[in-house]
Formats: sequence, structure tokens, C-alpha cells
Amino acid sequence: MPHIVILSASVRTGRASHRVALFFEKYFATHTDATTEILDLNAYKFPIFEERLQYMPDPSADVLEVSEKIKKADGVLIVTPEYNGGYPASLKNFIDLLYSEWRRKPLAISTVSNGNFGGTQVITSLLFSLWKIGSWIAPAMFPVPNVHESFTEEGNATDPEATEKRAKRFVDELLWCIEAHHRMEAK
Repeated sequence: MPHIVILSASVRTGRASHRVALFFEKYFATHTDATTEILDLNAYKFPIFEERLQYMPDPSADVLEVSEKIKKADGVLIVTPEYNGGYPASLKNFIDLLYSEWRRKPLAISTVSNGNFGGTQVITSLLFSLWKIGSWIAPAMFPVPNVHESFTEEGNATDPEATEKRAKRFVDELLWCIEAHHRMEAK
């Protein structure tokens, strides 16, 4: 049974992308046999990046905890908002904090915005950063335009049928990548 970490990337006051993280937590529980946990960057309040974990002389318990969560996860689903065409500093800070934990880790990306484009402008810069550190990105996206209209604060889709249909394709790609990764690791 695969274990997925759902990374809720925003630490902003009034953030809406967390709604999508909550949706995926519910979706995995009701539509797959995967287990999940939300890794909410807002709960950690990491200081601004000074050094990668592997070079820290005395890393905090929080840093060690999240490192283990990413290491143990079979895959990671990143839910990120778009801020001014890019991804939030909190996510960049977290990505740079770790290194080997990301290597060949199957990842899927859901982008979120209050506008009509669903955060799709963020994907290029995020993909490049993840590619540079050796992550394996599932070939599917889950953009969420007009997030306040699409999801409630509790993570319920306002159009469940259409949203779950899109989510199935997206999640299936991530699960396929996880299965392929397991098969290659077994060789």
C-alpha cells in the first residue's frame, strides 16, 4: 500500500491552496488504497534557508522529522499556490533544505490560484527546481483556477463529479509512477 505525503506549500495568511490539500487527503482515503498525511509547511515555520540538512551541524527536530517523512513516502503530492507567476518562498525554502530525500522521488504537482489560469504559470520554475535535484515528476497536473469558488475551506469540491474525474487521472499517474519506481528499486 503506497504512502503519499501531501505537501501543503503555502504559509500565507488566508491561504486557499490548503483546501486542495484537504480535498486530496479525502480523495485518497475514499478512492484508493494509499495512505496519506498532510505535511503542512505552515505548521513548521522553518527559518529562511541557510544550509541543507546534510551539512547542518545540529539540525532541529522539525527538520529531521520532515526529512524522515519525505524519505519514507512512496510519493509526494505538492499543492502550491501561484504568487506573482512563481511558487512561494516557503516551498523553495523547503525544497532546498532537503536534497537526497528528493532524488528519484515520484512527485505530482497541483497548482492553485484565485484567477482563471489555475496557477499554471508556476509550473515551469517549479519543474526546473525539482528536475535539478533529481525528482521524478508525474506527467499530469491538477491546476485549480478560482480556488475560492472550486473548493470549500474544508476541502470539499463545489463540483464533485467533474473534480473527482480530473483527480482520478492525476492520482492514477502518480500511483503509476510510484509502482514503476518500486519495480525499478526491486531490480
